[in-house]
Amino acid sequence: MKKYICLLVFTVMLVTSCKKFGDINTDPTKSSNLDPAIQLGYVQQKFSGDLNVQERLGVILTMPLVGHIGGAWVNQYGQFYVKQERYASLLWEDNYVNEIKNILDAEERSRNNNTAKNLNGMCRVMKVYLFARLTDLYGDIPYAEASAAYSKGKSSPRYDKQEDIYNDFFKQLDTAVIKFSEGQDLVSNDAFYQGKVAKWRKFTASLRLRLALRLAKRNPAKAKEEVQKAYNAGVMDTQDDNCLLRHDNVQNDYSDLRGNGLSAALNQGDLIGYRMTSTFITHLQNTNDPRLYVMARNYLDKPFKPFERVDITEQVKAQVGSFGVRPADFIWDNWQNTIYINTPDAQGVPVSNNEQFIQVSNFLIASNAPFLHLGYAETELLLADASVRFNIQLGVTAEEHYKNGLTAACRQLSIYPNAPAISDDAITQFIADNALQPGKELQQINTQLWIVYFMNGPEAYANVRRSGFPVLPSGFKSGYSDAPQMPRRMEYPISEKSLNATNAGEAITRMGGKDDWSNRVWWDMP
Repeated sequence: MKKYICLLVFTVMLVTSCKKFGDINTDPTKSSNLDPAIQLGYVQQKFSGDLNVQERLGVILTMPLVGHIGGAWVNQYGQFYVKQERYASLLWEDNYVNEIKNILDAEERSRNNNTAKNLNGMCRVMKVYLFARLTDLYGDIPYAEASAAYSKGKSSPRYDKQEDIYNDFFKQLDTAVIKFSEGQDLVSNDAFYQGKVAKWRKFTASLRLRLALRLAKRNPAKAKEEVQKAYNAGVMDTQDDNCLLRHDNVQNDYSDLRGNGLSAALNQGDLIGYRMTSTFITHLQNTNDPRLYVMARNYLDKPFKPFERVDITEQVKAQVGSFGVRPADFIWDNWQNTIYINTPDAQGVPVSNNEQFIQVSNFLIASNAPFLHLGYAETELLLADASVRFNIQLGVTAEEHYKNGLTAACRQLSIYPNAPAISDDAITQFIADNALQPGKELQQINTQLWIVYFMNGPEAYANVRRSGFPVLPSGFKSGYSDAPQMPRRMEYPISEKSLNATNAGEAITRMGGKDDWSNRVWWDMP
């Protein structure tokens, strides 16, 4: 409760903040003595607790873009590649005046404070993490002058090249590691690791690994150097190192941050829409993946009461099998005739078209579901990718990292309350059925990352673009789609192209002269 009160007070302080760079430093509610630790905690909580961003960026855009979910009317913007400026702009317009504003201020306040070295290191890592999400989605963005927009009233910050931004990311992570020290300040407001510096070191190294592999095609030498540096520093080596935020069992609205915002986006409303896709379900079926019926279930819909739904998976599977929404379909396309089942409470219960399409399991969309930022399973699969790609050995072979990654990915689901356990025998069989095949290693590894990133659409979208895997079917739908293939980035907000036209224009020129979602960000190469 104390944590929530602090967050609530701080959120109220931000309500009147203006929406343009030039007005950021005129916020009359800004405290000159605000504790940077509270700002760090607020930023961490808002990242996954913000329903507004999680709904639009995750559920409406990126999860459908990568073929995780689809079928609902609003999924069309990601699933069928339909341009919607207000959704694509939301992260930019929300982050710069909230998370970015606060983490830059917190990092500056703690920079020269010898009693806040760990706090400053955490703020630096969080700054990199936040800006990485932005630049990976948009490309060139205001970075070096973003703090000047806040502290000096610079109304038109320049756009940095993504290459320069990434180079500074690695420098910021270097500085953070130097700052971290056991026995220094304990950051009790840290919502990720409760101030445990050893865990932050592993998160920092694993984040470096993730970002290093973004450069694998654009600058292989730099990518290999940073991968080796990350491994030498000590990446995550157990599930206990996972970076996650454990949310409260509170159903978020658009101002409350306590519950999981992504879960709220998926479980609110009448449940007529969001379903898992045939692309995702078929892959799990074809690979004998034991996560299939843990992550995916059929339910008798109960509007506005998702956790009172009756699980009918086995009955539906026995009659019609398990299937998801096809890439270019709404849930009402490919219509299924009503079937009838028996439940413990009734005989001959009708199961409609909508209920026959498999859904995300309840435990994944609960309000108290943790949000996994970066975990051991991802780290092992990234090490496997790097080992194959650069022909290097990072402790063990690529095959061992891959096996570790598959095992961790199955066991990772145990972080969710009420998640069914997957047996060791099932995991062993899964690994045996999906051994690395010569020439197909990167495809297999990154397809497994695609599964690991379920419930983290922006990261899945980034990894599909940087690796090229899995090769996803087009969601093009005649009469809806604005593009034949998956867009490669988000276009800049109209407000930026109007109010910061010179700097936005220079960035657009670097991308070929047109702000188009088919343009690739710097690191995204064919």
